[in-house]
Amino acid sequence: MRRDELLDAAEDLLCDQGSSALTLAAVADRAGVSKGGLLYHYGTKEALIKGMVERLIEDFDQLMGTQPGETYTERYLHATLAAVRSGRLRRWAVVTGASGNLFLLAPLREAMARWHREGLGEEPDPRAAQIVRLACEGLWDVASHDPELNTEDDLQALETRMKALLKPPS
Repeated sequence: MRRDELLDAAEDLLCDQGSSALTLAAVADRAGVSKGGLLYHYGTKEALIKGMVERLIEDFDQLMGTQPGETYTERYLHATLAAVRSGRLRRWAVVTGASGNLFLLAPLREAMARWHREGLGEEPDPRAAQIVRLACEGLWDVASHDPELNTEDDLQALETRMKALLKPPS
C-alpha cells in the first residue's frame, strides 16, 4: 500500500537523520515518489506525522490482539517481545517526529495511558504487572537505539523473569 510506503520512508528518515530532516520533499525522495504523490496522501507534514502516530497505535493494538496470555500484561509482554524480535522498533522515531506538537502527541499519550492502565485491577499482582509493563517500555526503547544489545537468549531470559513476576503471590 502506498500510504505504508510513505510512512515507512518518513520513519526511516527520522531514524537516520532526525526530526530536522523530516520534510515532505525528503520523504517523497526517500519513498521514490513525486512531492505531488506524497501530497495526495498527506497534504502537510503534520498530516504525515499524524499518520505515523495512528499507524503506531493501530499496529501495537493489533499485535496485542494476537498474543497469548491469560492477562492483559502477559499479552503486553508478548506483544513487546514480538515487536522487538521483528525489528519494528520505530516508535521513538514517531515520538521524535511528533514532539513539540501536543495535538500530534495526544493520541499517543492516550494510547500509552490505556496500555499502562487497562486491566491492572484484574491482575493477580497489580504492582508487579505495572513493573512488567514499564520494563517492556524500557526494553523497547533501548532496543530502538541498540537492536543488537539483547540476543535471543537474553530476550528469553527476560521473558521468563518477567512472567515469574506476574505469577500470583503465594
